[in-house]
Amino acid sequence: MTTPNKHSANQSAPITTDENSIIAERRAKLASIRQAGVAFPNDFRPQHKAADLRAQFGDLAREALDEKNIKVVVAGRMMLKRLMGKVNFATIQDASGSKMDGRIQIFVSQGDSGDAICEALRQYDLGDILGAEGTLFKTKTGELSVRVTNLRLLTKSLRPLPDKFHGLSDQETKYRQRYVDLITSEETRRSFKARTAAISSIRRFMEDHAFLEVETPMLHVIPGGAAAKPFITHHNALDMQMFMRIAPELYLKRLLVGGFDRVFEVNRNFRNEGVSPRHNPEFTMMEFYAAYVDYLWLMDFTEALIRQAAIDAHGTANLTYQGRELDLSKPFARMTIVEAINKYAPHYTAEQLNDATFLRNEVKRFGAQPHATAGLGALQLALFEETAEAQLWDPTYIIDYPVEVSPLARASDTRPGITERFELFIVGREIANGFSELNDAEDQAARFMSQVEAKNAGDEEAMYYDADYIRALEYGMPPAGGCGIGIDRLIMLLTDSPNIRDVILFPHLRREE
Repeated sequence: MTTPNKHSANQSAPITTDENSIIAERRAKLASIRQAGVAFPNDFRPQHKAADLRAQFGDLAREALDEKNIKVVVAGRMMLKRLMGKVNFATIQDASGSKMDGRIQIFVSQGDSGDAICEALRQYDLGDILGAEGTLFKTKTGELSVRVTNLRLLTKSLRPLPDKFHGLSDQETKYRQRYVDLITSEETRRSFKARTAAISSIRRFMEDHAFLEVETPMLHVIPGGAAAKPFITHHNALDMQMFMRIAPELYLKRLLVGGFDRVFEVNRNFRNEGVSPRHNPEFTMMEFYAAYVDYLWLMDFTEALIRQAAIDAHGTANLTYQGRELDLSKPFARMTIVEAINKYAPHYTAEQLNDATFLRNEVKRFGAQPHATAGLGALQLALFEETAEAQLWDPTYIIDYPVEVSPLARASDTRPGITERFELFIVGREIANGFSELNDAEDQAARFMSQVEAKNAGDEEAMYYDADYIRALEYGMPPAGGCGIGIDRLIMLLTDSPNIRDVILFPHLRREE
């Protein structure tokens, strides 16, 4: 990740002298309002939204609209203002639609509104939140408008909005001041509405397939369910160290033991690792587990779920991502780690790909540092990550991961050292990870012990031994499959966003200085 310059990374843009004078002027106006009465009233109730009014009456002719004499009560933030003496216009924006759909023009004149309202509008500033009552009509240019009979200032804006045509130009400021970004950017509002639509689609899809939505703890005594470095905290009343959740997996599988056949959770996870265009310390996943299925069923199901989410959020499964076609409507490809290396780095021989010493040196040549305990399977995976992963543009399942890097996955009955596991890659990024679940308590205990040995050897991301989870498995968990889908990365695809921060409302950044 390219490191931004110090100013853009750590500071907001400095307030200019002109901005200071504008803020001072607005504070003076607010002081006068306070002296005159209630400065921030909360007794105005809008009854109509701009998008609804446009949809219902936007196509009516001027004369037909006048005949209906439609009374409306609207509210929103003033984004434009044109003062023309006795006849004045302003545009207010609410949350009902896109840039145009969510805006409606108000018309204030001495004849219809009175001198007091005309003078009040002159004093109001862009960014102020107004409430307006009046009658719908169309101007000579056909613009749907409200002929105002009552206008009230509901919230005084003390800071000026960015340039009305360009909004926030600095990307760092967009992330820090998302509230301003949402006010001024139609694209940003559209992205986060698409995020909500996609998550709603996923929930419907899961419920339609008999999955029960559940909630599991975010504070864990033992971090588990993933190979990741956790955030550590302390519970004062219990006087014990705890960890922020890195994954909900082990709790969800406890529910399979308890008799729930299909469960899912849209969950917030926390991993104390680096940041990049694909990584945020706090992120959203959807994990689901189903009894009596395997990883082959999971791949079919996950593919259908993602395709439906794209259709519901974007209107189609045929997308364009960063200028390049991305088709989610076609069947997703499937290949093993070695097959992917052979396709995207065909110069390696079969002998080299089965030589652990060669692989270790080759991976180091790329700048990676495999752990000292890494075996052949882990080294093949490391080479795949360096040579093939970034080239998997079209949706591709990489299958059959080695046991040593899959401590929770069921081992294959026919291929020693291999698990029934997959990872889904789209545009060179991991989107999902799933596998047939390991429900053999003794095998799982041995896998945990291997992880403990790796942790003792210096692997910070190796798992802990979870005795309670082993106890749960000893009661008996049905054969099952489970999968986790990275919601943030999926939304990046659906909204054509290059950076994970573009799809997280309030991403983590360096502290402002």
